[in-house]
Amino acid sequence: MPKNSKVTQREQSNDHVTESVADLLAHEEPFDCKNSSLNVGGAPGKKVPQIEVPENDGRPTWNSKLQYILAQVGFSVGLGNVWRFPYLCQKNGGGAYLVPYFILLLIIGIPLFFLELAVGQKIRRGSIGVWNYVCPSLGGIGMSSLMVCGFVGLYYNVIIGWSIFYFFQSFQYPLPWSECPIRRNGSLAIVEPECEKSSATTYFWYRQTLNTTSTIADSGGLNVKMTLSLLVAWIIVCLAVIKGIASSGKVMYFSSLFPYLVLFCFLIRGLMLKGSVDGIAHMFTPKLEKMLEPKVWREAATQVFFALGLGFGGVIAFSSYNKIDNNCHFDAVLVSFINFFTSILATLVVFAVLGFKANIMNEKCIAENTEKILGYLNSSVLSYDLIPPHLNFSQLSTSDYAEVYGVIKTVKEDGFAQLGLDPCLLEDELNKSVQGTGLAFIAFTEAMTHFPWSPFWSVMFFFMLINLGLGSMIGTMTGITTPVLDTYKVNRELFTVCCCVVAFFCGLLFVQRSGNYYVTMFDDYSAGLPLTVVVILENVSVAWIYGTKRFMQDLEDMLGFRPCIIYFYLWKYVSPICLILLISATVIEMAIIPPGYNAWVQELAEERFQSYPPWALTMCFSLIVVAMLPLPIVFIARRFNLMSDGSNKLSVSYRKSMMKDISNLEEQDESRFILGAKPGEAPPTAPAGRPYLTPAGNKTLDPNSLSPNICYGTSYQNPAVSPTTPTTPITPATPESDS
Repeated sequence: MPKNSKVTQREQSNDHVTESVADLLAHEEPFDCKNSSLNVGGAPGKKVPQIEVPENDGRPTWNSKLQYILAQVGFSVGLGNVWRFPYLCQKNGGGAYLVPYFILLLIIGIPLFFLELAVGQKIRRGSIGVWNYVCPSLGGIGMSSLMVCGFVGLYYNVIIGWSIFYFFQSFQYPLPWSECPIRRNGSLAIVEPECEKSSATTYFWYRQTLNTTSTIADSGGLNVKMTLSLLVAWIIVCLAVIKGIASSGKVMYFSSLFPYLVLFCFLIRGLMLKGSVDGIAHMFTPKLEKMLEPKVWREAATQVFFALGLGFGGVIAFSSYNKIDNNCHFDAVLVSFINFFTSILATLVVFAVLGFKANIMNEKCIAENTEKILGYLNSSVLSYDLIPPHLNFSQLSTSDYAEVYGVIKTVKEDGFAQLGLDPCLLEDELNKSVQGTGLAFIAFTEAMTHFPWSPFWSVMFFFMLINLGLGSMIGTMTGITTPVLDTYKVNRELFTVCCCVVAFFCGLLFVQRSGNYYVTMFDDYSAGLPLTVVVILENVSVAWIYGTKRFMQDLEDMLGFRPCIIYFYLWKYVSPICLILLISATVIEMAIIPPGYNAWVQELAEERFQSYPPWALTMCFSLIVVAMLPLPIVFIARRFNLMSDGSNKLSVSYRKSMMKDISNLEEQDESRFILGAKPGEAPPTAPAGRPYLTPAGNKTLDPNSLSPNICYGTSYQNPAVSPTTPTTPITPATPESDS
């Protein structure tokens, strides 16, 4: 026994200890070994020596708090902050959308994010181990979370592959998507018809990058360029996570910080462009009537939900590598607000650039329609008397064109439609909603072609997308590898490589010529509903089965302070109700809106909505069923004792350290050091539920704490108890009444 051990110090203590060996070892807190709140004797309010277990149980830990925060930020801040949040702002009332988003961030996002951080840090296991601890019957939560991570990782890395392709294509001037290709037929040169009907950036995306087919039923074979890009993406991800947090933590220093550098550079450059202020003003002009629409609140809740990465298991996995006394409440608030302000920053950048693009397109529209008007004037279709004398047709401003357009529309009221003139309103250009790949690979790339030094900005932009995607992929892969490695003792490097290889071959589905449609399918169906169900079960298992009061007490023991009482009501009532409403709205939307996808029709050079064929529809709903299947299977299997509760695969390193202390105790007279009685005297029987002492005062012994052997109604240390010592059996955890 070490000289400074608190057990050894008990030798000099005159405090009378009333607990038996069995009591002490049956109620230990396995993960708060150094600062355990279990107090086994002494006067109320007096600090009593405790058994000290080495804090280092063999589990890796973060090198620094900064590294951990950057990992959480890198996981939560992803591509959705750049191409989903700005679109939702524009669609749902501009600045008015920020109000419901911020409210829901406070009442759903931060509390649930805090909950996941806390259980991961307390139990120090991945998603499977955590929910086996809290409630074995709902152990399928961790498995469903792992399934969703797998589905999302498959298609998310394809998007990184697309970004890698564009990144390498950006090292040329002019950019390859700046102009339509010329088709030559002998001495005749014509512009590619598909490109002429759409635009250069749209053509480059659909034809030269994806070479997409017109329907999901036509696979078209593998796209070699995209296959190689996907291979490079998986090699990068594999190298980043192969050593666990030892490798991914170092990568996060760059992948989490570099996007902020690029966003600030784009913001400064964007504000210097003509029309950028128009875009930002349009973005933040609030349409307050939108706040009354339920759909706006539902989409805000969904964005909050996915922006923080709730339910994926990455949050729990990252926090499980923390020290037990880390202030995870501060982390939850900090990361949530960093995520929110990153979304605001990305929205400013996007609409500054789109405002510039809208001005370019509006000037182009005015120039084209001015040519039409001059043609009508020269052919006497229109009279010169209609044109105000102060106008110069060689340089028509937006207001001048609007004046001419209004005059012609008033005079030629009957035949105005035949003239084919466009109003060329800047507002119309700004209202063209784009999101996802349409924003990143079409609208934004088109705007960058008008930048000075456009290849430089293009390289920076797509390198930023690669890093944003890499941070999220590291968290997703950690959400897969951590629970598996915690449960099954396999070689980390070998398992990680096998995961990446299998994922690459499964990902070939997305690099067919029709692969873009499968990305849309997986994005719509593999994560949305299953993750919402996972998170509400997480919430219910902690707040209603384990017990909110008990969880708050665990947090106080772990953090050293009691979190605000508002969390009690948010976890207990508000979050479950909001999540139930979100699930209901999602199911209703899926029932009302016909499942389908936007297919690129080559002949028309435009997107057209198409319904999924029966086999694809079956595939859509199979993704939902497969992701949620572990929930009922594990529940039924454990209900009828067909499956182990997983306790034998948890806290292995902890049990080893405890058994080492027990073996040391057996070499000495236990009664002398622990019982505080004469050698050979039998310890008194400990009545069930007897009060014990903690630094906070007298408390009733809690049979449902997060101690592993209490969760499962077993004791790892029973062999150390004398067979003549009477013990009180410990019953499994039951739902707590918080009334």
